[in-house]
Amino acid sequence: MGITQVKLAEEGLILEGPREAEPQGGLRMFNRIVDWITSDRMQLINITDRVNEIVRKSGVREGLVHLQSLHTTTAVFINEWQDALLHDVKSFLDEVVCRENGWRHNDPRYSDCERKNADSHLRGMLMGQSLCLQVRNSAVLLGTWQSIILAEFDGPRSRSMSVQVSGI
Repeated sequence: MGITQVKLAEEGLILEGPREAEPQGGLRMFNRIVDWITSDRMQLINITDRVNEIVRKSGVREGLVHLQSLHTTTAVFINEWQDALLHDVKSFLDEVVCRENGWRHNDPRYSDCERKNADSHLRGMLMGQSLCLQVRNSAVLLGTWQSIILAEFDGPRSRSMSVQVSGI
């Protein structure tokens, strides 16, 4: 080691000796597009098992899973999967964003959209179209009562979600 390197090492600015080993196998990236066919205008779908299956197939033991809806009239969120609560979620969203409210997006004077689905866009915006969750021991880290829920606000339609798993 030269004089400059010795001084830098003494000041802790460069490391001497062996470095920690890189993780075995390095960083992995695994991508999938997953599809669902919905049957109702507003529908909640428990996608937890399907996401966990993708995480297992990815080979990632520790890392992150990023879920992104590819539609502006759907959402993905975490909550308890319980019938009474699911009913409450739908009722809440109906009350917060009324379907018939004179939305400009639904008015042919302002918009060329024939679906009259402004409420669906607004619900999707409120709930969000993406999640980033931890992967631990080759599974999504969720609390006891947590499930991953895909929300359809403009069905019935074919829906797609991008799932990206990264880690070691």
